[in-house]
Amino acid sequence: MKKLTLALVAVLSLQIGGCATTTSKSASGVERRQLLLLPERHVESMSLQSYQQTLKEADGKKTLNTDPAALARVREISNRLIAQTPVFRPDAKNWKWEINVEKNNQVNAYCMPGGKIMVFTGLIDQLKPTDDELAVVIGHEISHALREHGRERMSQAYVQQFGLQALAAFVTGSAGTAAVQAAGMGSQLFFALPNSRTQETEADRMGLELTARAGYNPESAISLWTRMSKLGGNKPPAYLSDHPADEARINDLQKLMPKMLPLYEQAKAK
Repeated sequence: MKKLTLALVAVLSLQIGGCATTTSKSASGVERRQLLLLPERHVESMSLQSYQQTLKEADGKKTLNTDPAALARVREISNRLIAQTPVFRPDAKNWKWEINVEKNNQVNAYCMPGGKIMVFTGLIDQLKPTDDELAVVIGHEISHALREHGRERMSQAYVQQFGLQALAAFVTGSAGTAAVQAAGMGSQLFFALPNSRTQETEADRMGLELTARAGYNPESAISLWTRMSKLGGNKPPAYLSDHPADEARINDLQKLMPKMLPLYEQAKAK
């Protein structure tokens, strides 16, 4: 009981005081302070279990990495982006990165906490992106992981669903129905809870910088998001459902170009 009380006090202190930003200050200007109540190790563990289950199911359906050319392309682009992640957080170089491609008609991609990347073939087949445009999408998803947006929204959801006491019980491993329920919700929460518009804007900006530092043209972001929004006609792909409005997003990215293009030129010169 004493251990639970101490944990609850710690959680409350975090809620009141907030946390430092998860990434270093950089050209993209992303430095918002975040509220991260769930321990990083718990979130990564839940995410890993979910990712491994996804791989197992896809492998069973014979839809995992079925196109060697697409897999090689996605991995080459992703690895160039991953090489630049220590600019934003040095510990990212020690993440156990994984990059896979699933045969799926959805226009989608994601990067789970800890660096587990999945790209759906629907994104490649329907959008037909250039390497630069594909780098923008993957860079955007990697940025969500670097900023720990999944952990952030999961922390908020746990508190709203179960309360701080259940959160403390879960953190300490204490028995309790709410804590067990909370633990079981981990993988569901990552996919079910949409990123906020603020988080999407952060991923846009940081992803643009990641793209430029990796030697991919950041201006491709403008053509990518314009084409993406038109892909579904009157109903854009689900991938964009919680993203900023097209005009606002493009204006925001264009404002960053004077800072991003020099990084791109430097990367190309190396």
